[in-house]
Amino acid sequence: MIKEIIERKKPEIEKSLEHFKEELNQVRTGRASTALVENLLVDYYSAKSPLKQIASITVPEPRTITIAPWDKDSLVNIEKAIRESQLNLNPNNDGQVIRINIPALTEDRRKELIKLLNQKAENARIAIRKHREDVWEEIQKMEKEGKIGEDDKFIGKDKLQEVVDEYNAKIEEIRTKKEQEVMTI
Repeated sequence: MIKEIIERKKPEIEKSLEHFKEELNQVRTGRASTALVENLLVDYYSAKSPLKQIASITVPEPRTITIAPWDKDSLVNIEKAIRESQLNLNPNNDGQVIRINIPALTEDRRKELIKLLNQKAENARIAIRKHREDVWEEIQKMEKEGKIGEDDKFIGKDKLQEVVDEYNAKIEEIRTKKEQEVMTI
């Protein structure tokens, strides 16, 4: 019964982990990646659309992103979306494609990015703790209603903590990998 409660909550915990991964994809390292810009919302015929739905995004060189929109009229809107994003990128529009040169990161900028990584990792851990609290409240409620015994309650608490520890380890592994990317020159 307790295992079912934990299993029911796992997809939500998994979503928290996926959200963390998506956020880290938007953290700029020293090299170009399509993940930096593919989810930027662009005003496309009066509707906000992710860039990956309206253009082809490639990385022809380690520090260059090339964006080739399927409709050349959207070049200006794409350029505007990139400039207004918080990525601090400078797009070059040649009338056919947009090229973005990724500058090398300074030591200070790398340190700022590490702080940002740590903050995003902590936010992911907080989200997982919130899920843990929800399950724990449900387990305690079941014990009060007499559906499970006190021993089962504490066994459930231990199993729940194992799941939380597993996901926290995944978050730390992802954070460490991204930190290495940021610190690699």
